[in-house]
Amino acid sequence: MIARAQLQGFGQRLKSYLLSADDGTLMRHFFHGLLVTSLIFIVIDWSELSTANQTRPGFNPMQPDAVPILPPVLTEGEPQNAPSEITADPDTLKQAIRFELKPGGILSAEGSIEPGAAARFASEIEARGEYVKTVLLDSPGGAVGDALAMSKLIREKKLGTKVASGGLCASSCPIIMAGGVSREAEQGAVIGVHQIFNGSTEKLSPEQAMSEAQRTTADVSRHLEEMGIKSGVWLHAMETPPDRLYYLTTEEMKGFALTTDGATPVAKANTK
Repeated sequence: MIARAQLQGFGQRLKSYLLSADDGTLMRHFFHGLLVTSLIFIVIDWSELSTANQTRPGFNPMQPDAVPILPPVLTEGEPQNAPSEITADPDTLKQAIRFELKPGGILSAEGSIEPGAAARFASEIEARGEYVKTVLLDSPGGAVGDALAMSKLIREKKLGTKVASGGLCASSCPIIMAGGVSREAEQGAVIGVHQIFNGSTEKLSPEQAMSEAQRTTADVSRHLEEMGIKSGVWLHAMETPPDRLYYLTTEEMKGFALTTDGATPVAKANTK
């Protein structure tokens, strides 16, 4: 426990330094070191949560439907409740994500990102492509791989992303949001991030869990960088346990370039 506390203190001090430093090679080198430290905590958290949740109802990070609904259950400490009222029905958000074309070139995407959501999204874009200008997100998150695929397609098609007032974009949903060539979060929108977790029913050894966490972390980190998002977003995600959410403020979203002002250029999609 002492060693863990010392590592946590080191990670906090290193994070503060990184966020205050100029972007560049030095920051990237230290950021990579922090990723390694954070990955160790992810595996520890998986083990602790798996044991703790044997006697706790409502959230099991080892189950495929383990996505945080508002506010995330079993939250202890800060942050706790969502900073704004979320107007969507929690039962609707628990259902598989649904797509609906609305006036003004808006394609709403509401619900959990289940495995296979990316393929359904691609079919929707193919069928309605020329009419869609903006993807309106309202989701508690879900499958990271599908979120990455949806985000890449959004950038490929040069679409915008938006979270309306009272809407939620949490867990892997901000990965989708990052794909927009323009990205908007209205006043009262709730954006939250946390660590990845194993959503498979297959039990993994600590070594397998670490390997999977490293691979997924690398994929997400690379994608966010390509989308023009600063590393602070992912740092907050990696230090927040999977049964909690770190809610981003308006200032943080702007500072990390998760939201744009409409004129800010964004990185080109990697089409390789």
